[in-house]
Amino acid sequence: MTTVRPALDAAIRHTIALRTEALFRTSGAFREGHFLLKSGRHGDAYVEKFQVLQDPVATSELCGFFATHARGGGAESLVDVVAGPTTGGVILAFETARQLGLRSIFAEEVRSDDGTTRREFRRGFRIEPGERVLLVDDILTTGGSLLAMLPAVEAMGGEIVACLVLVDRSGGRATLVSPTTKRSYPLRALWQLDLPTYAPGPATCPRCADGTPIVAPGSTGAGALGTGSAG
Repeated sequence: MTTVRPALDAAIRHTIALRTEALFRTSGAFREGHFLLKSGRHGDAYVEKFQVLQDPVATSELCGFFATHARGGGAESLVDVVAGPTTGGVILAFETARQLGLRSIFAEEVRSDDGTTRREFRRGFRIEPGERVLLVDDILTTGGSLLAMLPAVEAMGGEIVACLVLVDRSGGRATLVSPTTKRSYPLRALWQLDLPTYAPGPATCPRCADGTPIVAPGSTGAGALGTGSAG
């Protein structure tokens, strides 16, 4: 059975949330403006995780919060290995594992012959049957990256203790359900962030209405795309 891990005290979680928000804001990772999201919808705020992850000191502090969760507020780790998905999850898994004195592994996206994708542990990474696994990732929107990791861990016989993310912008999702076994795993975030999105156009998007230039952020972003009425 999956290990039951005690939740942190509400006051501790609140303090961690405030500090996480401060780190994202001071690093420039939390941005306000007019953004074209991958979904095609528009937003007036965006989280660029690599603006904070480029800072080793800030990243170490954030992963320290993950480590606190992994210890359940005590001194001893309740997990045996830390795993994350590429790309940001690699950094987070490594630093969290370092602070816990454990090893870290990551799962890569693999495309099957039929065009579907899955997550797979490669490069000789192993999870022994019964090992307690902590899954970590950066920003939770749909949860797709972590959901795809669940079957990979289960297939090796690992016991998922919890899934932790830096920022949850999904609306407060509390669990992740494995698409293969239907098992439910606890999901926790350092910072809960409610960011509304809008259908494109001046009738529905406030930034389109006021003519703010729109930007496509992220690794495939092409910078400013035009005025706010575009879309």
